[in-house]
Amino acid sequence: MGNRGMEELIPLVNRLQDAFSAIGQACNLDLPQIAVVGGQSAGKSSVLENFVGRDFLPRGSGIVTRRPLVLQLISSTAEWAEFLHCKGKKFTDFDEVRQEIEAETDRVTGANKGISPIPINLRVYSPHVLNLTLIDLPGITKVPVGDQPADIEQQIRDMIMQFICRESCLILAVTPANTDLANSDALKLAKDVDPQGLRTIGVITKLDLMDEGTDARDVLENKLLPLRRGYIGVVNRSQKDIDGRKDIKAALEAERKFFLSHPAYRHMADKMGTPRLQRVLNEQLTNHIRDTLPAFRSKLQSQLLALDKEAEEYRGYRPDDPSRKTKQLLQMVQQFSVDFEKRIEGSGDQVDTVELSGGAKINRIFHERFPFELVKMECDEKEMRREISYAIKNIHGIRTGLFTPDMAFEAIVKKQVIKLKEPCVKCVDMVIQELINTVRQCSNKLECFPRLREETERIVTTHIRDRESRAKEQVLLLIDIQLSYINTNHEDFIGFANAQQRSSQTNKSQGAAGNQVIRKGWLTINNISIMKGGAKEYWFVLTAESLSWFKDDEEKEKKYMLPLDNLKVRDVEKSFMSSKHIFCIFNTESRNVYKDNRTLELACDTQDDVDSWKSSLLRAGVYPEKTVTVESETTSSTDNFSMDPQLERKVETIRNLVDSYMAIVNKCIRDLMPKTIMHLMINNVKDFINAELLAQLYSAGDQNSLMDESQEQAQRRDEVLRTHQALKEALAIIGDISTTTVTTPMPPPVDTSWMGGSRRSPPPSPTAPRRMSSGQRPAPRGAPPPPNRPGPLGPFNNSAESPQAPSRPNRAPPSIPSRRPPPSPTRQAPPS
Repeated sequence: MGNRGMEELIPLVNRLQDAFSAIGQACNLDLPQIAVVGGQSAGKSSVLENFVGRDFLPRGSGIVTRRPLVLQLISSTAEWAEFLHCKGKKFTDFDEVRQEIEAETDRVTGANKGISPIPINLRVYSPHVLNLTLIDLPGITKVPVGDQPADIEQQIRDMIMQFICRESCLILAVTPANTDLANSDALKLAKDVDPQGLRTIGVITKLDLMDEGTDARDVLENKLLPLRRGYIGVVNRSQKDIDGRKDIKAALEAERKFFLSHPAYRHMADKMGTPRLQRVLNEQLTNHIRDTLPAFRSKLQSQLLALDKEAEEYRGYRPDDPSRKTKQLLQMVQQFSVDFEKRIEGSGDQVDTVELSGGAKINRIFHERFPFELVKMECDEKEMRREISYAIKNIHGIRTGLFTPDMAFEAIVKKQVIKLKEPCVKCVDMVIQELINTVRQCSNKLECFPRLREETERIVTTHIRDRESRAKEQVLLLIDIQLSYINTNHEDFIGFANAQQRSSQTNKSQGAAGNQVIRKGWLTINNISIMKGGAKEYWFVLTAESLSWFKDDEEKEKKYMLPLDNLKVRDVEKSFMSSKHIFCIFNTESRNVYKDNRTLELACDTQDDVDSWKSSLLRAGVYPEKTVTVESETTSSTDNFSMDPQLERKVETIRNLVDSYMAIVNKCIRDLMPKTIMHLMINNVKDFINAELLAQLYSAGDQNSLMDESQEQAQRRDEVLRTHQALKEALAIIGDISTTTVTTPMPPPVDTSWMGGSRRSPPPSPTAPRRMSSGQRPAPRGAPPPPNRPGPLGPFNNSAESPQAPSRPNRAPPSIPSRRPPPSPTRQAPPS
């Protein structure tokens, strides 16, 4: 390979990649692309080949680049090429690579000069390259030939722009020395995408083909039409050299000899030539690598800091030390106990903001789920009145009673109290499930020791199940105690005399609480038709009398207010396509609830939110729908009876008495259930973990086997120590790279106004010798000056000069100035 500078960069990149490979990460240097832009036959492909150091691009009379060639250089131990359209086929002969490029170009564009924006992707694997992307772009042309479309110039410009507009692309603007630089399309395109000139390098080719007596010294010295990064002159192989298989090394020697022997360039020969261009590009790659080092260093330092504490613990670790196992067992059990208590009792440190802890979920069970389950057990009004009337009639039997019987009241009350057993047992089951889930969450920190985790979960879960039976026995005992004696002398009981009066007072008190806000939150109305916008989310406000929703939580724009009269709640089965949980509100009298809808379907993100809203609606008097059995439907339809006024008064009285007494019982049960469960289960489990768990673990078997670490933990320990050491080495390598490489400063800004829209040519200074463009012969001595004709772009005014400067005699087009040196031997242009 011919690019020595790239080969010097390879060890630098390899050291970085080795450092990152040691810690199992990728070293994403993202080296910049290098795109070669210029007109047709400007020498772009030769510049690209010189940079790579390989002769592989198509050459010959009339052969030009007609499709973008995206060349990916990939560092590898062997050398071969591979095309994206020929995956799996390796090319080791680069003559075959050239032939495949020509064949693939003709396959898409045809053989009659057509072009295509579809790139040819070529990968070259070699131990002598860096991971870079080089792009050979079609030459800019103005006149269509062959099958080329009429807008060929615009198509090629758009194609080039797709590549050079990327910030990570270095632009080599190639212009032949035997053309007018002021008309350079390559520089114009570069200016459009890189106005500051930060990534544009001017390349002047074909210096050896200029007419005798002309040169490009002022341009190469960056005095005329300056660029921030300046210009570099190169001499490529001629067509005769290529046909004669002249290798790149010999071509570089000939180029060096040309610059040293030419009178106009010998003083700056060290700044010219392909090796100089390679050095400039390699300096940019080195700068890029250095620019990425601070981010790499910061990333590695943060990772090292995160592993410091863990690595320190593992550094003196001896897996088979009995004293270490005993000490670690005590620490693990203690940590498990602390974690369990924090999850149940709550903690101010390390607060989980993602999900509710075990204690918070148990609190919801006590104060939302359990009251809701209690209300679900209550029967509806019609069923209650029918049962009371049956009880009264059955007590009187064949006789007609004059007074309201006490036994009817007790029978109905006991039947209602028995119904409380089911929600109470269900409450115990829900709390047990949360306790078991909390134990499993706390045991996650024991996963390093599988047997210890397994035994801990088994022992604590067994104890929870043992306490479950005792807690359920105690809960059922509470219900039996309520059944054993109906205390009609309770201070909150209304009594027979006040039953009717208390009923009216209750109605008044409910009306007075109408403005009380019970709950606020976001809900989605799920049953809005697609024609009206589909499901929408609103801000809902629930009071004791109504359910209102607003556009947002500022509560300024009210959308609707729904009275709660005759409303009930029922569950809606979750649809297959929906991720939300749904419940609906309906009217018991079959009226429309919301506009033309008989039901109002409301959706929440989780089932817990649904249960919480149903509990809040319950407080507002919106009860859940009761499931009516077939037997009860048959009974209600066959036993239609009419009550006489006296029986109706008795039913109303007992109804009020039952409501009053059940309110006392429910209040007592809602108060005693959390206390009973806390005492018999939760507090007992905490005490067991604190006092008994360690002893149970010791009695379960050999404690040394309990502390045998898992295979994953052993791997984790080795990985932490290895990664910690590798991070230290990587930081040291980055430090070495920072001190052994030098950043090449950006050249200062220059006046590039000549690249603007007008692109005028500046007049030479009065003292400057006349320069001649290529193709212009010096006038004989004594000949009159040529007529004052404007150049192809008109007179050039530098931005520093006044636009009113007096006109001067016409000079040659100033882009590639000329000088009259003594004649020197030059190579003639190859025949076209």
